[in-house]
Amino acid sequence: MFKSFSTSKIITVFNFKFATLIMSSWVLSVQIPELMGQTDGPKLDRAEISVTLDAISHQLRDNYVFPETADKMAKHLSNSLNEGNYRAIEDHSEFARQLTKDLRAISKDKHLRVVYNPSIIAREKALTDEDRSNEEAEWIKTLVKNLKRDNYGFREVKILEGNVGYMDIREFVDPKYGGETLTSAMHFLCNTSAMIIDLRNNDGGFPGMVQLLASYFFSGESIHLANHYNRPKDELTQSWTLPYVPGARRPNTDLFILTSKKTFSAAEAFSYFMKHLGRATIVGEQTSGGAHLTGSVIATDKFYVRIPQGRPTSPITNANWEGVGVTPHIKTSSDQALKTAHDKILENLGIDK
Repeated sequence: MFKSFSTSKIITVFNFKFATLIMSSWVLSVQIPELMGQTDGPKLDRAEISVTLDAISHQLRDNYVFPETADKMAKHLSNSLNEGNYRAIEDHSEFARQLTKDLRAISKDKHLRVVYNPSIIAREKALTDEDRSNEEAEWIKTLVKNLKRDNYGFREVKILEGNVGYMDIREFVDPKYGGETLTSAMHFLCNTSAMIIDLRNNDGGFPGMVQLLASYFFSGESIHLANHYNRPKDELTQSWTLPYVPGARRPNTDLFILTSKKTFSAAEAFSYFMKHLGRATIVGEQTSGGAHLTGSVIATDKFYVRIPQGRPTSPITNANWEGVGVTPHIKTSSDQALKTAHDKILENLGIDK
């Protein structure tokens, strides 16, 4: 399921949120404390710092989406070690946070993260294939339970004045779990005169949900959404709109997408692709700027790294939103984005406000 590397391996599945991260390509925020780190034991020493930096450098050089940037980060870690920059750090979690800060300063990559968590790594290394199969079955149960609690990312669906459909999506959930809820939402809004999709509080998720949601706003003819390059596999794949979606398509419906500074990753992907395909009007703030597709790789017995390993590009722009975000057509504050979009739609429909 996951590619192995010479000195370590891709982390597989541990709890529902971590599993979501691994199986997805675009994710930012993580709320599970275990994923963020754990209480320190023995203090960090210079020997461990050296081993950790060497292991992280190796993984960056093998996996990071841009080899030249990986080399820069690895050289920075080596120079920092030689200059004694980390000598005063004795806490493992603080060390992970500092490494994350330093690596992001060079790469400008918000998906990149170093995490201290020896227990989760030990558990992964101890798993047999049978154990892993059993764990996957258990976390799927927990995953579905928690996704259901959060209504599969759909916070609110309603009809605004002027028969304008409104959908607030907080997470792009795997369509295997969230597809039915999306279908229900689209069915509820199928007779609206225009639609607003609110991604102001959406920080990412699964590319499959981006593809499914986009497919509703085009006709049955497949539209090329994106190219995806995976560096470890040296593989290029493509994403197209789907030839079939449950329920009615809305290829001619006026579509507005709301964004904020917090809009990230998969939410940016949907906004970027729809914008450059000329299918939606973006209203709000410049988005966060995280485009890379990521995976988690074990570096040592105590540290793993969330490494961006791939990148999407639009067939229209031959580029993406990494580091720059998605620029709205209509710039306004996040707080005013809904009113601005709604007013514009009412104007388009010839309805007095």
